[in-house]
Amino acid sequence: MEKALQAGIIGAGRIGRLHATHLSSRIPGVKVKSISDIIPEAARSCARELDIPQAVEDHRQIMEDREIDFVVVCSSTDTHVRMIKEAAAAGKHIFCEKPIALDLAEIDQALEEVAKHKVKLQVGFNRRFDSNYRRLRDLVAAGEVGEPHILRITSRDPAPPPIEYVKVSGGIFLDMMIHDFDMARFLIGDEVEEVFASGAVRVDPAIGKAGDVDTAVVSLSFRNGAIGTIDNSRQAVYGYDQRAEVFGSRGMVSNENNTPNRVRLANREKISEDLPLHFFVERYIDSYIEEMKQFVEALRHDSPVLVDGWDGKYPVAMGLAALKSLREHRPVKLKEIDTSL
Repeated sequence: MEKALQAGIIGAGRIGRLHATHLSSRIPGVKVKSISDIIPEAARSCARELDIPQAVEDHRQIMEDREIDFVVVCSSTDTHVRMIKEAAAAGKHIFCEKPIALDLAEIDQALEEVAKHKVKLQVGFNRRFDSNYRRLRDLVAAGEVGEPHILRITSRDPAPPPIEYVKVSGGIFLDMMIHDFDMARFLIGDEVEEVFASGAVRVDPAIGKAGDVDTAVVSLSFRNGAIGTIDNSRQAVYGYDQRAEVFGSRGMVSNENNTPNRVRLANREKISEDLPLHFFVERYIDSYIEEMKQFVEALRHDSPVLVDGWDGKYPVAMGLAALKSLREHRPVKLKEIDTSL
């Protein structure tokens, strides 16, 4: 029987608790040894609930624990680079929630440390592990739609986040659409070279006062000639709207929203079905489990992770390009953001 891998979790907020729950009960061959949070009671509460042996305030206790094989970074975005660097220097593999950082130079520094210390880093773009999007990607990759021509992605939240979150998140392109930027690259299997963004404040004036938009559309131009659009809204009154379509020379493939059931009512007055699942935890719960399973498998078999540091960097660059495009009212090439792209 293989020895269980020991995990340390940094951050006991919503996403930290989610990963802690899965690692404690849904991922074979893993034991969560320690969880940390700058709010001590958050760590202690999670540890009590999930029978995690240690709850600490200082994450460095996790970094210094030689028994811990990997860390799961779920702390605030502004701490991610520091956590990655410290974990790499300690010889620990790293799963880090997106984004790695909001600054590309800082991301490069983190990736250099990962490479220097020869540890693995997987970034938390969980939608790649969703069965619907995975099937869509597999069909495109198999040539079922021929040469991709047009990509359409819709992603709309049921309600806007708190204004305090908006003020520090980097804005709609870096905290929300960043998932869709990653999904665009994933579905088409090629890099985006130019973006053109438009946006408006149509949901909450406070979001505009915070310097952000709550409604946005971004046009994408891929290196292979395909084009695409992504639309985001901070508020869809009917629920969590998550759809995508790839149209190509031989056909089209798309995925629709997940609902609590597949029952449809048809009578003289209407045809109706249940609303989409309400938010990301309900919609993507299986993908969160699968992404962590795949990360653990990569550690066990010393194989490449499925979402690496480059995958963590490129969507951030796309978000920065979209922000520049919105402010300057023009298309922006990714090489304007980083000449290495």
